[in-house]
Amino acid sequence: MNITIIGTGNVATVVGHKLLRASHKIVEVYGRSNEKTGQLAKELKATPCYDWSDISKDADLYIIAISDNGLYELPDDFRCDSLVVHTAGSVSKDVLKKISPRYGIFYPLQSLKKNSDADIEIPFLVDANTNADISVLIELGTTISEEVAIADDNKRLHLHVGAVIVNNFTNHLFTLADDYCRHQNINFELLLPLIRETVGRLEANAPATMQTGPAIRRDVTTIEKHLQLLQHEPQLKKLYKVFSDEIMERYE
Repeated sequence: MNITIIGTGNVATVVGHKLLRASHKIVEVYGRSNEKTGQLAKELKATPCYDWSDISKDADLYIIAISDNGLYELPDDFRCDSLVVHTAGSVSKDVLKKISPRYGIFYPLQSLKKNSDADIEIPFLVDANTNADISVLIELGTTISEEVAIADDNKRLHLHVGAVIVNNFTNHLFTLADDYCRHQNINFELLLPLIRETVGRLEANAPATMQTGPAIRRDVTTIEKHLQLLQHEPQLKKLYKVFSDEIMERYE
């Protein structure tokens, strides 16, 4: 399949490399930064495009991997008859209606960085305005992923909420824990085996069945000791109390 990639960020880079390794041909790469566009195009053995007007109209698929806001600012004069998809989790596929009569979604449900491992596991959620193009995207997805699922705008948005909670929010908690450890001259890396064990259990168990800690035991003495230690960490103390109260309420 001949593919044009629009964007030069994390998603464009990782997905582009996966597609190339799966023997798809990346014909063009478009980006706003000449340097980044040239570099990614070179990596993907593609032609760099530095203006929307430079993009050819004869690719089989156009993957728009840009920011959510950027999807609402696509140029009015870019039109084609090929399948056009975007990679966002919280933006409707309908934003692409003005570009092509064939439009859809190719959303990688993963936190990606340009230097992500080449074999990183990425589930793909796909959708399109026709069943035929949904089939096209499923077939494409299976060439680079072991898990491809159909998800309409509503389902994808709900999954995006879940993704924010399990990825972005948990990482923020890791950040707060790291800050606290540094304030107390404790090595945060001592907690890494615990983090790995906690996440690893989810492979075979429901999260609710794996809850441990003083809150589920209703160990009020330990909780009060911890809250005392957090007197000078008001943000962390507030979160500690909220989570403890939530856990005790859930498992009462």
